[in-house]
Amino acid sequence: MDPNRADVRANGVERATPPARYPWLKTYPKDVDWHARLEPAPLHSLLEKTAAAYPDRACCTFFGKALTYAQVDALSSRVAEGLQKRGVKKGVNVGLLLPNTPTYIIFYFGILKAGGTVVNFNPLYTVEELTHQARDARLHMMVTLDLKALFPKAEALVASGAIGSAVICPFPRLLPALQSILFRLFKRKDLADWRASPQAAKLIAYDDVIANPGKPAPVAIDPLNDVAVLQYTGGTTGGPKGAMLTHANLYVNAWQSVFWAHTLKPGEERVMAILPFFHVFGMTTVLNLGVAIAATLTLVPKFELNAGLKLIRETRPTVMPGVPTLYNALMHAHSLKPGDLSSLKFCISGGAPLPMEIKRGFERISGCALVEGYGLSESSPVATCNPVSGANKEGSIGIPIPGTRISIRSLDDPAVEMPLGETGEVCIGGPQVMKGYWQRPKETADAMVGEFLRTGDVGYMDVEGYTFIVDRMKDIIICSGFNVYPRTIEEAIYQFPGVEEVTVLGIPDSYRGEAPKAYIKLKAGVTATKAELLKFLEPKLSKIEMPSEVEFRDELPKTLIGKLSKKELRAEMKANGKV
Repeated sequence: MDPNRADVRANGVERATPPARYPWLKTYPKDVDWHARLEPAPLHSLLEKTAAAYPDRACCTFFGKALTYAQVDALSSRVAEGLQKRGVKKGVNVGLLLPNTPTYIIFYFGILKAGGTVVNFNPLYTVEELTHQARDARLHMMVTLDLKALFPKAEALVASGAIGSAVICPFPRLLPALQSILFRLFKRKDLADWRASPQAAKLIAYDDVIANPGKPAPVAIDPLNDVAVLQYTGGTTGGPKGAMLTHANLYVNAWQSVFWAHTLKPGEERVMAILPFFHVFGMTTVLNLGVAIAATLTLVPKFELNAGLKLIRETRPTVMPGVPTLYNALMHAHSLKPGDLSSLKFCISGGAPLPMEIKRGFERISGCALVEGYGLSESSPVATCNPVSGANKEGSIGIPIPGTRISIRSLDDPAVEMPLGETGEVCIGGPQVMKGYWQRPKETADAMVGEFLRTGDVGYMDVEGYTFIVDRMKDIIICSGFNVYPRTIEEAIYQFPGVEEVTVLGIPDSYRGEAPKAYIKLKAGVTATKAELLKFLEPKLSKIEMPSEVEFRDELPKTLIGKLSKKELRAEMKANGKV
């Protein structure tokens, strides 16, 4: 048996003497065992085991309405049976176009119980972007809510044939009784009359899906090979691709995270679910981890600062994963009062680099540790983290979590491992690394070097095994923790009449970490303004993809072979102190 693989045992811990090249073991947290081996299992068993052990514990609260673990487990089984009757089985992909709601949790685990694969969709995406992803995933059906902000998108996908059908779930029913009545009375304009849709024959009511005793046909899941979630990501290069995350990848990563967060107590924690579940960071560190430890998840479909602070005061969360912009906003909130954040045991920051001023400031006002972690969609995503209790090195992404290896590889030859302290490409090895990219064998091969995932990030490891990211090989812009793809923005801008050339780069943004900036060359004799361009782009790009700056130029830099080059533009920004 390979001692470096976390192939995982159900009970107890196996040990093996690791190679000397694992320097992180010298200073590993005493309460965490890097050698712990996890037994891969179906991902939905997280919910089933917790529901059996803590049936009456609140699984989630939504605007004050709670559902217990027993209720969520039972509803997800009814969803599973209903989906099976509608063709969902192994190899069938089902999309979730949902914000953080009980509906997401119920269908997430219901799809898995049915044997299907969850495909996450960002509700902020345009119809054009959703269509591309739905077709690429060969989606069987989509699940969404009867809100006007969401339903028309699903309706358009059905109308175009991108999906065969859609399940429409009632939003008002998620609310407490009085709020549900008031919503139907005073916010009816926010609800879609989906039954009157021209696509009504292909739309399925939630009540019809759950009209069964909740006894789905058993499905024999092979955790190591069966894909639980198809998570779209830009990967190390290019446009969005579906990372195939197996049941084992996600189940193991949930427990790796639980082991790391060793101060948390099963059945006693309250997690503030601000991170969206459709993003892999929120899916693992909030949903899967929270369910694994029987935490109560306070669901936040859309974070607004003052309302969010009020909810924090009312629910007293003990854990709050987030992106740096969240902690920065809370730290500078005028309505923040002493003690508002005192219930927090720790917070984990990910999705984007954590500036030191934010880390120090938030720890000062909250009194809890704000630890930076690191990972990719392709690693489910958690790979490294600073210790919850122990040495936190500023500017570092921490050390590998249990069973995980970090290898710094030569930028010239990824087969060559670099000595400690020397810069190279950060590579991740471990049981949480994806099976591959959906229907993209070449891209899968390019992303791997042996068992290691190539991240596209440049960094180094110090003598104590802490990794530091110094640069990014890839062009992806990390905006408020979300991947924004320059190519997507560039292709949209090229559709604007009169555009000859365009290059999009990420520029520093004090609130979002990074934001897109477009450099544009117009055709001869053509004039345009930033306002005109942004208005044109509104139906084509989501808000986080909209350029924050637009610069029109007579010429854009090119390589010797005439290819548009970003290198010179980055050099300009650096010279001007904007990097």
